[in-house]
Amino acid sequence: MASALIVGATRGLGASLAKLYASHPSTLIYGTTRSSAAPSGFPDHVKWLTNIDLTKSNVGESLTTQLKDGQPLDVVVINAGRFVTEDFSAEKGPKWDEEVTMYTTSSIAPVFIVHSLAHAGLLKPGSKIVLVSSEAGSITLRHEKEGGGNYAHHASKAALNMAGKLLSLDLKDKGVIVSIVHPGFMRTEMTKGVGFDKHWDAGGAVTPDEAAKSLAEWTEKLDISKSGEYWAPRGPRDIGMAETVLGTGLGTPLKLPW
Repeated sequence: MASALIVGATRGLGASLAKLYASHPSTLIYGTTRSSAAPSGFPDHVKWLTNIDLTKSNVGESLTTQLKDGQPLDVVVINAGRFVTEDFSAEKGPKWDEEVTMYTTSSIAPVFIVHSLAHAGLLKPGSKIVLVSSEAGSITLRHEKEGGGNYAHHASKAALNMAGKLLSLDLKDKGVIVSIVHPGFMRTEMTKGVGFDKHWDAGGAVTPDEAAKSLAEWTEKLDISKSGEYWAPRGPRDIGMAETVLGTGLGTPLKLPW
């Protein structure tokens, strides 16, 4: 039986992925929640790992303890994230606690999760780890047309990209694949909450279900040749500075520059 773990599975892309994988009766699906209780609205056979908080230093141990009787996982998607807008003004400048939370959730916790899974024997040759990053983490794609700001959002994703690359080197001899992806600009409560819903139509934003489908298809085809690389499975269509920086005629999927 195939198995998948979705870290951050209660809403948005994570929820859509959990439901998509659960739609295949032959897949054993685990989802994480920060709550002490399983969320409602999901298929009954999703197995919930509770009290998984990516801002806590014991997140890896908490997760593997609840998986201790399980077999090695085929797919691990680390999807949890945090996004608070900030700019260089006096009023909306960077806030220390918010930045720490964004960095911890996006780029520190995933390292501890993967490390714990590996040392608990929950990864095997052929296991696929998908780190949900963003094109926002590409330094090359930042451009004066887009401007500055949102420091921790961009930089925490850039840090995740680096961590993913290094993890891929550590896990290569074990045959474990690490893929770093921009899943697409999505119509979620997170993007709406930071005011990005005004860009949904012009930016080609898709629903979480659409993004989940393309991400699952990408994951299915993954092999070790793409481990440690940074890709946009849906191509350049929702990456605002893609053609400005990289030129026209870009392919789908699109390998992104660091």
